[in-house]
Amino acid sequence: MKKKVYFAGSIRVGREDEGLYREIIAFIKKTDTVLTEHVGDLSLNAIEGEGRDEKIYLQDTGWLKECDLVIAECTRPSLGVGYELAYAEKLGKPVYVFYRKSLCELSAMIKGDPYYHIYSYETKEELWPLLSEILN
Repeated sequence: MKKKVYFAGSIRVGREDEGLYREIIAFIKKTDTVLTEHVGDLSLNAIEGEGRDEKIYLQDTGWLKECDLVIAECTRPSLGVGYELAYAEKLGKPVYVFYRKSLCELSAMIKGDPYYHIYSYETKEELWPLLSEILN
């Protein structure tokens, strides 16, 4: 049975990794369902207009409740991703955090929390086997 994966990555800042997010999402979609495809392609985000932020909050927290696990790429700091990780922990969802240690120092609030499964990597070639292990 396909798992429902909530993929988290920086949207409003740090869009330098949008291409990487797209590749991670495509990798996950080979075996499972990604609830948050728009993270890798902002053109898929259909929420616009008045009340947009509240609609995003309701949509994303709904997906967090629905998902089987959370995979987060945290190289680019994001308040929203940090909130999503804490919300997923509150819900008891498995959370896997990835970051490139040569580009950032992961927040102590994430790195110091034993709840999260944290993986540092430098290249996509290192990332794919880690994701495969989680998804299988």
